[in-house]
Amino acid sequence: MKDALSAQGEGRTNWRRFAIAAVIPGAVAGALVAGVASGALAASFSVSGTQFKLSADKLVGNGFTQYSGALDTADPKTKIPAAMSGIKTAEIYNLCQTVKVGTFVLRIEAGKDPAKPVEASDLVIGMSELSGDATFKNIDIGVDAATLTRDGRTGPEHGVAGTKAFGQEAESVTIDGLKQVAYSTSASTFKLTGMRLKLYLAGGQECFADQQ
Repeated sequence: MKDALSAQGEGRTNWRRFAIAAVIPGAVAGALVAGVASGALAASFSVSGTQFKLSADKLVGNGFTQYSGALDTADPKTKIPAAMSGIKTAEIYNLCQTVKVGTFVLRIEAGKDPAKPVEASDLVIGMSELSGDATFKNIDIGVDAATLTRDGRTGPEHGVAGTKAFGQEAESVTIDGLKQVAYSTSASTFKLTGMRLKLYLAGGQECFADQQ
């Protein structure tokens, strides 16, 4: 961490920076690996509204759904529209996640060993951007979102019956060169093999540059 803290100087502590450095990693890492009971994953918590970036060489998922949603915030009157994706089980190769707040960048890496990818189950992601080369197996497009089941969840998690909300689902999905900008990620299990977390006070590199 010496390179990230070099601007502070040796033998001195800026307590304001120390407080930020202590709070940001705990909050973001806690959100990343939060264990949430299966069946209560859809939007069961209030999001901060701060987006984060996630990239991976490859994501392989079994049981995939995609639908529109609205995420709760601390203000009961404010909701954030998001594209929602649910995956029953997933393997993620060479995962990177970064969140930037001002000049601070928190970077989390895991699954660099191709034989030991990141593993997740009951994964639900609320996002605003997604890119990569995607291959779907046995996909159904234009499904009533309220009837989606491939991700292992049923009922109102995907949408209210009768509202004709658009959804799609597939038996499996593979995404190469994944790049994602998201508001939230939750899972019943999230195994980060070989995790490395580092906080940069200035000059930290995000997982990828903003896309045009």
